[in-house]
This record gives sequence, C-alpha cells and structure tokens, in this order.
Amino acid sequence: MATPKYKTSKSRAASRKAANMKLSMPNLSECQTCGNLIPSHHVCPKCGYYAGKPVVVKDEE
Repeated sequence: MATPKYKTSKSRAASRKAANMKLSMPNLSECQTCGNLIPSHHVCPKCGYYAGKPVVVKDEE
C-alpha cells in the first residue's frame, strides 16, 4: 500500500478542504394556495398554509 513520502502541510490540507465548501441555493417551491415561493416542507408565511391545509391562522389587514 502506498504511503506518503512527506508530511502534508497544514495550508495544503486546509486548501483541499476549503475547495469543497460552497453555498447552495435553497430549494424553493411554490405555495399551493397563494403561489408564494417558500422552502420545501415549511409553512407559508404569507397565507399560513402547509400542504394545502390551514395551519396558522393569519389576521387579514
């Protein structure tokens, strides 16, 4: 089995780890009732519905 000839420096190891760290856009889906874009599996903050059923009662202004 191959073994490393030299010790991997801290900066080389850190840069290899940092190359894979990235931000990704959240998966947004459309609310079934109002059409607002919301994260998947979350209650809509605009209308208070989740999966087509009212969960949070919103006071209309």
